Amino acid sequence: MFCGSAAGAVSARKGAYYAGPGNKFWPMLNQTGLTPRLLAPEEFTILPQFGLGLTDMAKHVSGSDASLPANTDDPEAVADKIARFRPAILAFVGKRAAQVFSRHHFRKTRLDYGAQAEMVGSTALFILPSTSGLAVRYWNEAPWQDLAALSKTV
Repeated sequence: MFCGSAAGAVSARKGAYYAGPGNKFWPMLNQTGLTPRLLAPEEFTILPQFGLGLTDMAKHVSGSDASLPANTDDPEAVADKIARFRPAILAFVGKRAAQVFSRHHFRKTRLDYGAQAEMVGSTALFILPSTSGLAVRYWNEAPWQDLAALSKTV
């Protein structure tokens, strides 16, 4: 299961996850072998066929991370989805969502990309660089490759 911060402006307009121009999410799913072909953002509803799911930390707002109101995050809703769907891995797409979740559940504020020591039940936690075109200066494909490798072992 992938968890972002919130839908970006373009994604909200299109009603599809990671739909902004220059977003690397869909190409990375394909390049890492997590999907067998490149999917269009509008095809997000077929991700469960590949054992994948999507959610956001703030489901009722949209915009860039910097523009999100502080009181719109819902780390408990994310925890509820983990309990309901029991994914092997919850991968945060970008540090912001991971920080909100980790601060709330573990009182942990310092985070690095990659696999995390903490788990939620049997769900492993993983932090990926944001795929947003706005976050290009933080881009690193290696954690995405690491996630793909880990997903083959669970």
